[in-house]
Amino acid sequence: MNDLVRQHTALSDSDLEWLHLLVSEWQLLSDLSFADLVLWVPTRDGTRYVSVAQMRPNTGPTSYQDDMVGHLAPRGRRPMLDAALDEGRIVREGDPEWREEVPVRVESIPVRREGRVLGVIARNTNLLTVRTPSRLELTYLQSASDLAQMIAAGSFPFPEQQVDMDASPRAGDGLIRLDADGVVQYASPNALSAYHRLGLAADLVGCHLGQTTAELAPVRGPVDEALVKLASGWAPREFEVEGDEGVIQLRAIPLKPKGTHIGSLVLLRDVTELRRRERELITKDATIREIHHRVKNNLQTVAALLRLQARRMDSDQGRDALNEAVRRVGSIAIVHETLSQNLDEQVEFDEIADRVLAMVAEISPGKVTGHRTGRFGILEAEVATRLSMVLTEVLQNALEHGFGPGEQGTVEVTAVRSATGGEGRLLVTVEDDGRGLPEGFDPQRAGNLGLQIVRTLVEGELGGTFDMVPAPERGTRVVLDIPVRVDKH
Repeated sequence: MNDLVRQHTALSDSDLEWLHLLVSEWQLLSDLSFADLVLWVPTRDGTRYVSVAQMRPNTGPTSYQDDMVGHLAPRGRRPMLDAALDEGRIVREGDPEWREEVPVRVESIPVRREGRVLGVIARNTNLLTVRTPSRLELTYLQSASDLAQMIAAGSFPFPEQQVDMDASPRAGDGLIRLDADGVVQYASPNALSAYHRLGLAADLVGCHLGQTTAELAPVRGPVDEALVKLASGWAPREFEVEGDEGVIQLRAIPLKPKGTHIGSLVLLRDVTELRRRERELITKDATIREIHHRVKNNLQTVAALLRLQARRMDSDQGRDALNEAVRRVGSIAIVHETLSQNLDEQVEFDEIADRVLAMVAEISPGKVTGHRTGRFGILEAEVATRLSMVLTEVLQNALEHGFGPGEQGTVEVTAVRSATGGEGRLLVTVEDDGRGLPEGFDPQRAGNLGLQIVRTLVEGELGGTFDMVPAPERGTRVVLDIPVRVDKH
């Protein structure tokens, strides 16, 4: 719509914003009217109209099988558009049009903002299935007529209320029509069912909706008065009401078709099950975070015990083995600490990689500087745990075997994410400028425990590949290539 309006019309950005606000609301008008809506805006030179938006009803058959957005129509071809635009009134005159053997009633509603008519809504009703309307349908049509008059007067939509149509109640979810005093004139079956869920035993018709709602969902204090006013439809608001057995979401729409408050529409839906599931998810998330937090604490306790035991070892070999175990446990603890701060089972691995790199660098026999380039991105918890252990082993191997006491050097960790055909890959390179590999070294057959862990995790658990080769100039390069989910962040 933005492109069409800016390309063909002279409307300002504030006018365009008003049209967006209207389009965010007009599914309601379409459903209440049982009609298609097409928004026509005059072109910059005033000789044509351009259709910038279209809406089909959920409550009845469409009048347009084809998409109308982007169509241009010269002035004079659609006299009802001309009359609505020029005279600023709703135009209903004229016989039905026939479209592919389907009779269609056409009406034109001017769209007014601050006294100016910006465009015209063509309301098209398929008459092929017209029958004697029920009380529900009559209420829909009367409410649609009131809203159309408010659009023509510039009093609808409400500038202070931006509606999310995906989250707001719709006409089919439940509808209540109130008179000017807030007394229920009509309640749809779905609306009545929602109030029965709150605990209402009688019919709603004839009840003061605000008082009835406050009694069903009592809240002590001044909120009671606010709830009575909101449920009476005096202001355009969305709110929720919770009783002992249910939760309903309501949206009040004051009706002022001729400038005077004549009543209100209240759209509502039963969101009891939705809110129950949300609470369960919140509880589940909190439980999972607490579990990760406790696992992290337990792992740190294990690491501390191993570190204490290592200090008491007389054997250098035994002390080194325990220190290696401390680092392995520590790398897993880092992942669980990160997971304990998240709302889902995914982690941003860059921070974990940096912490693992810093942790391993602390125990280097030489003066080695480590740094990371590229992004690991977001990884699943299981992948992150295994990859943190792999990274720990590879870095530990590089620092211990690549540099001697007092030697200086660097270790660089590079991560590259890629995606082809919906499948993601993560290529990780760990390169040092140390002593390099011994002659005849085969990383696939080496009996070193750390390399065995790497091979098992990368090839067996992560489904990737692992290789260790001489670096181009000096030192050693380790290459990990593993499949990952496509990073959408």
